[in-house]
Amino acid sequence: QVQLWQSGGGLVQAGDSLRLSCGASGRFNDFAIGWFRQAPGKEREFVGVISWNGNIRNYADSMTGRITIARDRTNNTAWLQMNGLKPEDTAVYYCAATWDHRAKARNEFMYWSEGTQVTVSS
Repeated sequence: QVQLWQSGGGLVQAGDSLRLSCGASGRFNDFAIGWFRQAPGKEREFVGVISWNGNIRNYADSMTGRITIARDRTNNTAWLQMNGLKPEDTAVYYCAATWDHRAKARNEFMYWSEGTQVTVSS
């Protein structure tokens, strides 16, 4: 059983940057870590993923160029760095764990954080 924690959400202005953190106790470093978001009234959307060793990343087309996903295996954490935030980025953001960094679908991820709210004002 893996419990993912998450932090770093909040209220920001358009154009600001924000860094979300994710981690877990135990075998966090065995997994590829994905990031998703869900805006009100919309389906949960894939943002990006990083492989277990941090060497491979896959970003959603809508986010490429504005985000960086990284991880620190020493501290069992992963980050989602977002730049140039827009009001349409407002959503609950989740991190999730899977065995395969090629995963993009929600049902391919086994463990999930509770999510953190990111609100971008204009």
